[in-house]
Amino acid sequence: MMEFKLTAYSLQLVVSKKFRRFWPLSATSYKLQAGFTLIETLVAVMLLSVAVVSPMALASKSLGSAYYARDQITAFYLAQEAIEAVRSIRDSQILVIAGSAEGAPDIFGLIPRLNEPFTIDGRKGDASTAIVRCNGTCPPLQTNLTLYGYPGLGDDLGAWTPTYFTRTLHAYQVTGSMDEIRVTVTVTWQTGPIQERSFTISENMYRWVDDGVGQQ
Repeated sequence: MMEFKLTAYSLQLVVSKKFRRFWPLSATSYKLQAGFTLIETLVAVMLLSVAVVSPMALASKSLGSAYYARDQITAFYLAQEAIEAVRSIRDSQILVIAGSAEGAPDIFGLIPRLNEPFTIDGRKGDASTAIVRCNGTCPPLQTNLTLYGYPGLGDDLGAWTPTYFTRTLHAYQVTGSMDEIRVTVTVTWQTGPIQERSFTISENMYRWVDDGVGQQ
């Protein structure tokens, strides 16, 4: 009596003849690998956090410094603009003085000189609307994303928004001289979480024409 020993290979031949296809069988072995321990995972997470957080903190600090520098430059220009606006109002009196036959007006007459706070809008040439005395604290400047000022009649109020810059002016007569005044401009602002800063400049202005008021 013949005995048949069924092996994997013979089984493969039988199946292949039955279905007219041949499927090669191959042995597969699996090797168990050890995974990360909890301590190794925590160390990896900590290193990753340091690698990510440190550059982000540095970038945030750099952006904060850049914004502060931008606002500091803006404050300087806003202060200088106010000085130039006061000078322009003083000089605009020259035409009035030249056309006056007698009783020439004071060239400083339109500028408050009692050391009281006031604001000035550099966009306006008429001193009666450009200069506004402050009742206590001066209001913050506003902007339409192009200019800074204090919008009023004739302005599109919807296009103007308040800024975090406050500009305060003071002017007073220099002691012992009727021909000289001192104008001081202080701009205060706060950039994000940085504490409030201020920038102050001063300039003396002179009665450089004979208006019949000064000591010429």
